[in-house]
Amino acid sequence: MTRMDRRVLAGDRHWRGNARLAAICALVFCALSLLVDWDGGTVTLLRALLWLTLSVTVFAVLLPPQVTAGPGWLEVRTPWRRHIVRTDALVAVRQYGGVSARLVLCDTHGGRLDLDPRVLAANPLIWHELDTGVHRSVDRGTLLQGTDVLGQLRHRIDDETARAVLRASGLS
Repeated sequence: MTRMDRRVLAGDRHWRGNARLAAICALVFCALSLLVDWDGGTVTLLRALLWLTLSVTVFAVLLPPQVTAGPGWLEVRTPWRRHIVRTDALVAVRQYGGVSARLVLCDTHGGRLDLDPRVLAANPLIWHELDTGVHRSVDRGTLLQGTDVLGQLRHRIDDETARAVLRASGLS
């Protein structure tokens, strides 16, 4: 990708708040652990390092993936990895249900990423970038699997958007 392609046009607008909440939870865990250990009179340097390490682990587990999108690409960044797919060269889109639904996108360049569909519903700009790329993939004939999944997702996001507009206008 060129430098211009990497320009971020859309990002998850709730990510900073969720990251802040993860940091607060980790700090509270660390503080309470140290406080209980100190109150019991068993705090040592080794135990304090253990609580600090566990707190960093809590932060890493609670930190949500950061989703960004631009013209023709979508990126999901976790503390460990960065996954990018070309939305204008998608091959397959699959949705796996269960307790938390996951959307899996695969492109012609071997890129693959997992995405929570709620991120798309909560961020219309990311959804727009993905939807535009999907239309390009369909026009080019690369998207062979998953148009029905995207159609259902499009319908659900449109319904949620319409409900939000009606709520904001006081009509519902």
